[in-house]
Amino acid sequence: MTEDKIDRIDDAAALHDHRFKYYDFAMAAFVTILICSNLIGAAKQVQYFEWNIGSWEVGVFGAGILFFPLSYVLGDVLTEVYGYARARRVVWAGFAAVLFMAFMAWVVVALRPAPGWGGQAAYEEVFGLTPRIVFASIIAFWAGELCNAFVMARMKVWSAGKHLWQRTIGSTVVGQGVDSLLFYPIAFLGVWPVRQVITVLFTNYLLKVLWEAFLTPVTYRIVNTLKRIEGVDVYDKETDFTPFSVKS
Repeated sequence: MTEDKIDRIDDAAALHDHRFKYYDFAMAAFVTILICSNLIGAAKQVQYFEWNIGSWEVGVFGAGILFFPLSYVLGDVLTEVYGYARARRVVWAGFAAVLFMAFMAWVVVALRPAPGWGGQAAYEEVFGLTPRIVFASIIAFWAGELCNAFVMARMKVWSAGKHLWQRTIGSTVVGQGVDSLLFYPIAFLGVWPVRQVITVLFTNYLLKVLWEAFLTPVTYRIVNTLKRIEGVDVYDKETDFTPFSVKS
């Protein structure tokens, strides 16, 4: 059995005419996870174990942490396989999707319920997203994911493509750090007690990084499979790293 040919490409612009087989599926998965984790799990606090350091309740964390880090795993895969430019394009697609999700939730909740329908209060409780949380989510996601992709792409060039685990974990440390430092203070400072904001912020950040590290074997498997199928390995040596573009 012959090995599939994988072409190393040092300039993402050279990929313009390359036909990818699974890029659109990866984008769809990324956007789906992003919308669901923001809509369903962002504001709920859970506690599955009691682990306190003094008065710091380390066991309390946001429910969205179970699924939101998967978007960072996919972000790593997208950057590693398809390059920074295409990962940036996916981030902007997610940005637009979250905006539409927030707009649709606002419209649906605001619509006058039919006489006799008793679900309005529950609907408002579940889907009544506050503008502050939406703003925090969008800003934190956009900045965190682009930082994640940038660090991933630059580390790949610096390491000559070696030690994928260092890139996935290193980019997550930076990206999730930016995301958490922006989201929780913007969304909940003044709503939750300061201690609670700090507790959830650092607990979630720690769990996100550990979750990413735990999923490293899965990331390796997906990356290697996609590289083999797509036949390319992108190195962003001459890529324009501006975040304000959707060009791929």
